[in-house]
Amino acid sequence: MATWLVTGSNRGIGLELCRQVHTRGDGVIATCRTSSAELDAIGCRVVEGIDVARDDVGETLDAALGEGVSLDVLVNNAGIGGWGSIDPLDVDSLREPFEVNTLGPLRVTTALLPRLARGAKIGFVSSKAGSIGDRPSGGMYGYRMSKTALNMAAANLAHELAPRGIHVVVLHPGFVRTEMTGGHGNETPEGAAAGMISRIDELDASRSGRWFHANGDEIPW
Repeated sequence: MATWLVTGSNRGIGLELCRQVHTRGDGVIATCRTSSAELDAIGCRVVEGIDVARDDVGETLDAALGEGVSLDVLVNNAGIGGWGSIDPLDVDSLREPFEVNTLGPLRVTTALLPRLARGAKIGFVSSKAGSIGDRPSGGMYGYRMSKTALNMAAANLAHELAPRGIHVVVLHPGFVRTEMTGGHGNETPEGAAAGMISRIDELDASRSGRWFHANGDEIPW
């Protein structure tokens, strides 16, 4: 039985990831700022008070997990939107997406590295909106830029962690109908989570450092 840790687990894709992984019999540690009735109902371990935007999130999470807890899979799912436009440009509105979407996963990953042994896997939930190769259509500056930066962090980590036998993958769940998208989208949380779990299950050295849609298609950086 593998042990998974999923951030941002109280709703949406994170909630569904926890539900499906728990249902199939793997161990799940669900982290979030505040739990929800839906998350509590799953029956997995829930760790509240985890805000990835805080500089001390690593110490907080490490202390909450306690001694003797090792992880097989880490899914950095916590994230926020950022819909600012260029006219007018509100620079302050661009900072929070970077704190949550880019620095947050890096904070969590570096703090938990001692708990990841050879063969462990790390998934970063990104978005096709951050793909330069997909020819961006404009707008969403904070969100797009933070996800592009996240992609670089993940690619860098894949290179640095390869000697330790730790594999890294970047994942695009699709345009999913969640609270963050206002219920818009062409994919359900259930379908997106199932696809992402499949991509993590098949992750090995040959696929580490690459970016995949939940449906299995590779995405250009």
